[in-house]
Order: sequence, then C-alpha cells, then structure tokens
Amino acid sequence: MTSTDTRVEAEDSGPSGYAAARLRLLQEGARSGPPRRSALAELTDDWLTGLFTAGSQGLRGVSLVAVGGYGRGELSPRSDLDLLLLHDGSDSGAVAALADRVWYPVWDLGLDLDHSVRTPAEARKTAADDLKVQLGLLDARHIAGDLGLTAGLRTAVLADWRNQAPKRLPELQELCAERAERQGELQYLLEPDLKEARGGLRDATALRAVAASWLADAPREGLADARRRLLDVRDALHLATGRATDRLALQEQDQVAAGLGLLDADTLLRQVYEAARVVSYASDVTWREVGRVLRSRAVRPRLRAMLGGGKPVAERSPLAEGVVEQDGEVVLARAARPERDPVLPLRAAAAAAQADLPLSLHAVRRMAAAARPLPTPWPAEAREQLVTLLGSGRPTVEVWEALEAEGLITRLLPDWERVRCRPQRNAVHIWTVDRHLIETAVRASELTRRVGRPDLLLVAALLHDIGKGWPGDHSVAGEIIARDVAARIGFDRVDVAVLATLVRHHLLLVDTATRRDLEDPATVRSVAEAVGSQGTLELLHALTEADALATGPAAWSSWRGSLVADLVKRVAAVLSGDAPEEPEPAAPTAEMERLAIEAFRTGGPVLALRAQTEPVTTDTDTENASDTDPDDPEPLGVELLIAVPDQPGVLPSVAGVLAMHRLTVRTAELRALDLPHGVEGSVLLLNWRVAAEYGSLPQAARLRADLVRALDGSLDIAARLAERDAAYPRRRGVVAPPPRVTVAPAASRLATVIEVRAHDAPGLLHRIGRALETARVRVRSMHVSTLGANAVDAFYVTGTKGEPLPGEEAASVARALEEALRS
Repeated sequence: MTSTDTRVEAEDSGPSGYAAARLRLLQEGARSGPPRRSALAELTDDWLTGLFTAGSQGLRGVSLVAVGGYGRGELSPRSDLDLLLLHDGSDSGAVAALADRVWYPVWDLGLDLDHSVRTPAEARKTAADDLKVQLGLLDARHIAGDLGLTAGLRTAVLADWRNQAPKRLPELQELCAERAERQGELQYLLEPDLKEARGGLRDATALRAVAASWLADAPREGLADARRRLLDVRDALHLATGRATDRLALQEQDQVAAGLGLLDADTLLRQVYEAARVVSYASDVTWREVGRVLRSRAVRPRLRAMLGGGKPVAERSPLAEGVVEQDGEVVLARAARPERDPVLPLRAAAAAAQADLPLSLHAVRRMAAAARPLPTPWPAEAREQLVTLLGSGRPTVEVWEALEAEGLITRLLPDWERVRCRPQRNAVHIWTVDRHLIETAVRASELTRRVGRPDLLLVAALLHDIGKGWPGDHSVAGEIIARDVAARIGFDRVDVAVLATLVRHHLLLVDTATRRDLEDPATVRSVAEAVGSQGTLELLHALTEADALATGPAAWSSWRGSLVADLVKRVAAVLSGDAPEEPEPAAPTAEMERLAIEAFRTGGPVLALRAQTEPVTTDTDTENASDTDPDDPEPLGVELLIAVPDQPGVLPSVAGVLAMHRLTVRTAELRALDLPHGVEGSVLLLNWRVAAEYGSLPQAARLRADLVRALDGSLDIAARLAERDAAYPRRRGVVAPPPRVTVAPAASRLATVIEVRAHDAPGLLHRIGRALETARVRVRSMHVSTLGANAVDAFYVTGTKGEPLPGEEAASVARALEEALRS
C-alpha cells in the first residue's frame, strides 16, 4: 500500500482508520529513518486536518499549528503531539468546543498530547516568559485552518527571537549547561538519555535556535547526519520498548542494534557516541562564537567613540611559531603555511593547551585541509610538542577533542581509530577508551615531578590501553602497538623498550598489591623481573596511579595506594640488590598472645576492633599531598583481630557473620598460634581489615555473640544470607557473567594461590570459605579486591600439613570451588 493510500484510509475511516494506517506504517520494514518520520507526520497531519475541518464548520480566524518536534515534521513512533490551537479571540466559546473535538480523539487513541489554545498575542507573551515555549514556536508549522494567522505568528515569533537574542541566548546556554550537569555527557554514558544528555537531541535543537537568531551559526559539517542518527536510534528504541522513552537502557541495546541492522550493542553505542561528539563539539564552537559576538557588540560602541569611528582592529598576541591568540581563541598567524609546516597542528595544539585557550574552528579546519603528513620517524620538535600537549593538564581535553573532530588525531596516530568512541562495559570505568586515555594523561601531568622521564610517563599514559579493540589481552596487544607508535614518533630503542614494558605491565602493580601476598619473596621477585629497572618502576608507579584515578572513583583509594606503595618499596629493594630472605613466621604481638590465651581459656571466640584512619603517605607522594586534607584523613578501615580455638568452619563462619553485619572485607590473614607453657592445642588467629558497607560499625559484643552461635551451629548463616541475597538490588535484565576460578602458576613457593573472579554479592566470602572447607584445604591468607560489581579475590591455600597443593589437586580444588559458586 502506498503512502497516499494510507492517508486516504486514515481520512475515510476516522480514528480507527488512522490507528490502523499508523500501525501499518510503523511495521513497514522497507521504510525507516527520515522517510518514516516524515510519512508519520503527514499521516497525522491528514487525520488532524479531518478532525479540525469537521469541528470548525463556519468558524473563522482559527488555525491548528504543530510545534516542537512535530512542527519539524519529525515524529518518532511514540512521540507526543505538540499542538497549538491558534485563534483571533473573536469567539472563545466556539474555539473551546473545537479544541474538544480535536483533543479528545487524540487522547482516545492513547497518544501523548501537549496542547494549548492561545491568540497570537498570548502565544508571544507566553514565549517571552517561558524559553521552552519560545523554542517550540520557532518550529511552528501550519496544519489546518487560517494560514495567514499561522504565518503572522511565525513571522512575529522569529522577529521577537532575533530582537531578544542578546538576552535569550545566554539564558538558553545556561539551560543547556544545567541539563548537562544533571544528565551527563551522552558520548560517555553506558545508559544514555538520547534527548536530554549533553550532545543529545535537545542540544541539536538549541543549535537550530541559535542559527535562527542570525547571531551565530553552528558548524554544519556532519551535524545533520549526527542528528539523524540519534533520531534513528530513538525510533528503534520506541519500537523495541513500545514506550515513549529516550533512555537507551542496557537491556534494550541488543534489540535496538538489531532493529537498526547493526552488528551488536557495542557498535550501536559507538555510533551514538560519535554522533553525540559531533553535536557536543558543534555546541562548544557555537557558544564560543555567541559569546564573542555579544562581547564585541558590547565593546564596539565604546571603541568607536574612542577611535572616532571606523572598525577596530582585533589584537593578536603571538603564542608560538605560526600561532597567535585573537579574541580569546588560538588562530593561525597570517604568515603561517600549514602546507609547508607539518608540525604546525601539534605546535598550535600545544600552545593552545598551555595557554588554556580553545583552538578556533577555522584554524583546525585549515590545518586539517592543508597540513602535510609528518615524516617517519617524527622530527624531535613534533615529539616535544606532543609531550607538551599531553602535559598541559585539564586544557588538553578540549584541545584534543578539537583536533579529533576534524580527523587530525587519527592522521597523526592511525591506531587511535580502534579506540575512538569505544565503549567500556564496566561499571568501574566512567569514560570511553579514548577519553580514558586522555584523562590518564591529564592525571599523569600532575605526577610528572615524581619521575625522571616525564615524557615517557605522558606517552605511556596515552598508549596504555591502546590494545583495546584488538582480540586477546589488551596489554599484550598494546605492547606491540606501543612499540610501533613509539618508534614512529621518534623515540630511541631504549625508550621504546621502556614504553612497551609500561604498556604491557600497566596493571601489574595494582593487581599484585591487591591480590598477592607481599610478604612472599616470590611475589616481589616476579614483579622485579617484569619491571627490570628502578627508572621503569618509578614510571610504572606513577602510571598506575594516573590510570586508576582516570578510571573512576571505585578504582583508587588510600588503602589501594598504600598497598601499591608498599609493593613498590619492596620491589625497589630487590632491584637495588637488597633481595629479601625467606621470611620467618612473624612473632605474635602481645595483644595476639593475650587474645589467643583468652580464646583457649574460654573455649570460644575473642575479638578486638581497632580503627585505622591515618592517611598513608610515602616520600614520593609529598609533592601531591595537597590533594589530601590532613585534618580529614580517609578511613582505611578497621583492624579486626579474632582468636578462635582451632576447629573446622572458622573461615566461612567469620565471613558469614561479617556479611550479616554488612562489613566489607579488604584484607584477611589466618594463622595458627601454638599456645605457650607446653599447653597442647592451638588457636586460629584471624587478622582482617574491614569497613562498614554503610552506617556505623557494629559493636564487638554483637559480632562475638553471632560468631559463637555460628560456630556451634545455632545460627543458620546460609539461610540468613539467602534472605539478604533475595533482596539484593540487581539491575533488571543484566545477567552477570559466570564466576571463574583459576590456579595462579608459580605465584608462591609457600602456598598455592587460587584466584576467584565473581559477581560481588552478600556472603560471597562465606560461600567461598564453605567450599574451601569442603575441599579440606587450609587458607593461609587471602587478598580481597572489589571493583564495582566485580570481586577479584586471591586465596593462599595449603594442605593439612601446611605445604602447597600438588598440581592436579590444586586444579581439582579450583574446579570444585567454581562449581560451588555457579550453583
């Protein structure tokens, strides 16, 4: 059936005919995107025209007007209808009756309707008071009735907008900024709002309003395509959910991607991010131009009076060779020749970032069109300018985005294309891969005084995740890419090797510090062998901190930083030739002995809580100590010492009781203490660091009472935790990947290291403890790390006689533990 046939059916059959025709249109597989949106608007126009005509017999001076998105002729499947019944005020009663004849059929079909009834004067007054009404009227389109009335309103509204632009545009800019603060940036969000987030459809509409003011215009290249792509995604989202929603939730993304014929949800998100980036960059450029024009208008009359007329000459201040500042932007000097100066883009970018000024759109586009490729390897100046750009701190972000918007980054670094706009489906990460790399460079710029080679630190920060987007381990792939890139940009063979090592092992310090026993010499030696030198260790320490800070709030803390610093200190000792000896068991403290004796005497658990709130500071941190208020130290948790007569079930019982009291375990160590004075028997001592999930810590007496009941079997921990687990909040539709348990080869000579990766949940350690108890192995120590919703825990286990497990037995224990966690 053709679109003409569909409209005729809607006209002939009334509301039911319109509903059927609308449904048929939305189910047509051959028509989507702008053609479908236009056809839906035309179909709706014809239906509303019929309703209006039937209800306005003999009535003059009235018209039906579409505004907002409907006014633009862009109807998504579940869009609301924005309608204005415009009248000349001569017969208000008849107009009210007409409104009922039009509005009620729309409501009867279950369509959302945003409606108003106004005279032209009322519409203009409301627009003057309400910016959102003004923006909707800028897209007013005549549907039916008195065409002259509609045309008159459109002319008056546009004239009002242009006359009031110096006042209304700053108001619109503030509205956009407030919305961005609430909704975040569309180009980075895993569940973005396609309309309200920064770089979304609202911002695209705002750019149309700026253009209508004749005061400034947005960069047009790519903007229409970006807007169309966002509208197409919203159409598919409406069809997939059957709801008028603009939020692209995780559980809908695969279905939306399929509806658009895309490979998968990641491809969908990448397209959304690319479109949002175009809109965001256009917004930045446009609002800068608006500000420049408004400042110029405010200053010009005074300058003319001072100079006796004539056009003032813009002041130009040199910044670098071929680069000047003008009107608060970085532009090219008149003598600049980008076609002869391949380093000019990097020089201009570095100068802009160092001066904390934006690169002008005209300058970037001219360099993108005319600049020649850099030779391979790069000249020294190009490499130095890249390092200067990366070391400029926060201003680097805006300048980098300007270069990227015009394709200059991928021309300088072709490998960047694979990480550009690439989503990271990990709750810990708050940025796309490319933005995370720039953020890491920003964070690394604050740490350059801690290292002897700040240039290597900054370039490693830029490249450390460059392997994402390639198959396999991104650190392994990244090492290969980093070698190639480092050689191409002109580093010598030794520096290339250091950069490759930094990229290959950028996760080594934090992974080892949080998941391995630092008292074990094998742990420290393995890190020393991987790092190789003191200088590389120094760089890797700074890169680790910058990477974690750039990842998100959950990736770094004083506790995590203290563990990494401790590991670095131990590795530095090995690299300097001071290798650690095989450790003797540490002598118990007086407090440990007291608790052990009391536990033996009473036959039950004894515990002590000691808060640890002192900030951890190392010599290398002193230059950045201003980031931490010494009067408000970050809590590092609470040390929990528990002494229990040696018996089965201690680990799962303690872990279960802590989970019941909502205590998060950060580290844990278990050891058996022999009793003094020839007393036969031993006491298990558990030295754990815990933190309250929220609220205050429970009283020690309550913990002990519950632990006594857990050990004697009168407290059913599993049942209590099952109740908690049933009520544990989970995102609807999100299925966590299955747990994985592995044996870490050669991780220790003293014990077998079993690593557990699983979805974090109440009682996870209790379940692991029960499974290890069932396997008849002893836990020497454990190291707990929680990243967002993911737990990564390492358990140092031995046999009953304290020896590491044989290979096959260790593999069997790992398989049994994984099966227990899956069930």
